[in-house]
Amino acid sequence: MNVLRRIVVFLFPLIISLLLMLGIWWIFLKAYPQVGPRIGRTPGNIWDYLVTSSSASNARQAILDDLQITLRDAAIGFGVGMGAAVVIAALFVSFAAVEQTFMPVAMLLRSVPLVALTPIIVLVFGRGLAGVTVMAAIVVLFPALVMIMAGLRNAPRQALDLVAAYGGSRWKGLRMVAVPAALPSVFAAARISVPGALIGALIGEWLGSGTGLGASLIRAIPTFQYNKLWASIAIVTIVSVVLYAIVGVIENLVLARFGPDAGR
Repeated sequence: MNVLRRIVVFLFPLIISLLLMLGIWWIFLKAYPQVGPRIGRTPGNIWDYLVTSSSASNARQAILDDLQITLRDAAIGFGVGMGAAVVIAALFVSFAAVEQTFMPVAMLLRSVPLVALTPIIVLVFGRGLAGVTVMAAIVVLFPALVMIMAGLRNAPRQALDLVAAYGGSRWKGLRMVAVPAALPSVFAAARISVPGALIGALIGEWLGSGTGLGASLIRAIPTFQYNKLWASIAIVTIVSVVLYAIVGVIENLVLARFGPDAGR
């Protein structure tokens, strides 16, 4: 029951956020009448476009087909980025020399806008799935790396010393003590990284592969498909919130095994 309560407490602000976004959307169009009905679309217009109009099924199918590609790209990029973040964080925490050598390079790469890196990524990895995966993974990697490193470093020193006293290796202490202690940081990084993976996938599709919602959004502007443009943005926003919520629910279920105050 306590776990259910934690999940409800976690989800309630997300529902409020979605309602607030709808309100901000409507207020924005009212506050800027120069946008005009030709370009600006209200939530009601998008509902009609996707649900009630005679061509709604075709419109939904077109967006969902592109969304499926984007979700695939984002999922692969998320998995690669999070996996790399966990491995690199473990190396950095275990070996100070490795961190001192490579962390400045990582921070330097992080300071370069992804759009500026895109031509090099496309040249090296191509315009297909590999290139999009790299772009999504880069967006995920650096924030997750910093958060996971902080979690690993906050592992209880007494527990690590106990593992060492019984002859356990550094890696065993990392696996048995540091990683479980860092689970809240890992899940926090995952929650932040899920929308980031979607953004990276959209950028990769826009500038690289030419497929998925990223390319569809750009094609909709010069062809005056503003219903499709606003509907795609609304769906991406909702999907981001839903994926964030899914990771949060999994987080609460997993951390509940470590005691009532796990993750707090």
